[in-house]
Amino acid sequence: MKRPKSLRRPKFRIADSAQQAVGGFLLAGPFVVTGEVWDLAAGMNAIQGWLTAGLVGLIGYAALYRADTGRDPEEEKEIAGIPARFVSLMIVAFGSVAVLAVLFDAPDTFLVQQGVTGIDLWMITGKAISVSAVFSVVGAATADSVF
Repeated sequence: MKRPKSLRRPKFRIADSAQQAVGGFLLAGPFVVTGEVWDLAAGMNAIQGWLTAGLVGLIGYAALYRADTGRDPEEEKEIAGIPARFVSLMIVAFGSVAVLAVLFDAPDTFLVQQGVTGIDLWMITGKAISVSAVFSVVGAATADSVF
């Protein structure tokens, strides 16, 4: 059941992105620095990496528009036909993990020191970001919905 229009949140604002960022960073941190995530990513093939990234999108969309019945993606501002709130959520989910990975030097710690270089370094890092983004998107979407 949808809330009456008078009780609905205002349209997407930059403050919503800030709330998403807080939740995204909060849940991303522990996974970026966990060796098991990087080992898991190293064992994944490219299809599994892309499917994991797709799962992040599905979780994010469901959290924003299915779990929170007060939002209607058809009524939101769009970027290239995609709701701006969802675009922001994806940027935050993947971006917060990528920023923390670079900030904490995780690729060097978990890959380069093990002899992984070149395209393999980038591929495994991308898959590790996707795995960690599964958790980051939950934090980002929750923060957006709660606050």
